[in-house]
Amino acid sequence: MAPMKLYGWVVSPWMARVRVCLEEAGAEYEVVPMSRSGGDHRRPEHLARNPFGEIPVLEDGDLTLYQSRAIARYILRKLKPEFLGDGGFKQSATVDMWIEVESHQLEPVLLTIVVNCILAPYVGRERDQAAVDESLGKLRTLLPVYETRLSASKYLAGDEVTAADLCHFGFMRYFMATEYAGIVDAYPHVKAWWESLLARPSVKKVIAGMPPDFGFGSGNIP
Repeated sequence: MAPMKLYGWVVSPWMARVRVCLEEAGAEYEVVPMSRSGGDHRRPEHLARNPFGEIPVLEDGDLTLYQSRAIARYILRKLKPEFLGDGGFKQSATVDMWIEVESHQLEPVLLTIVVNCILAPYVGRERDQAAVDESLGKLRTLLPVYETRLSASKYLAGDEVTAADLCHFGFMRYFMATEYAGIVDAYPHVKAWWESLLARPSVKKVIAGMPPDFGFGSGNIP
């Protein structure tokens, strides 16, 4: 069987969400590199894969998928179903719940902070400190929720890592590269959870392609 193909640029946090699941699942795959600055995602051949012109896109045989969380679930459902909750309906529902929390609550907050603190200087935008401060305020209301959960179990859906944890990796990686990373120190269970994710071989492999400045500082612009 031919390896899966994953289209995008490896510094992307959305790509990282998929890649860490591919690595955890032991999938055979190849990254088809694309250039955001070169506009590859707007070319007709990519729009045929994803009409919204976004990445990542996964091809597995005659199946084409976009939306990183949907791709992550597909990979794990096919190759590592226990990561979607093998403890029955309650655990699988808990996995789904925390994926949704990440999607609707945490990612928008971290995205604002990361864009302003890391990307803005490189793309000619002024840092919107008011937006950063607003997002930090939201983060300080979210982290106690995570702390409460992670004080009851090592990971978000129990004592074993699941898709719920892996889906948090991409944006947490870049947030923890900002000057506000120390906020997490006030939440020892959150900090321990993050450190346990960083220790996983899959995460180590993926993070190696994610420089803290998205590659702008070295001139390796995706």
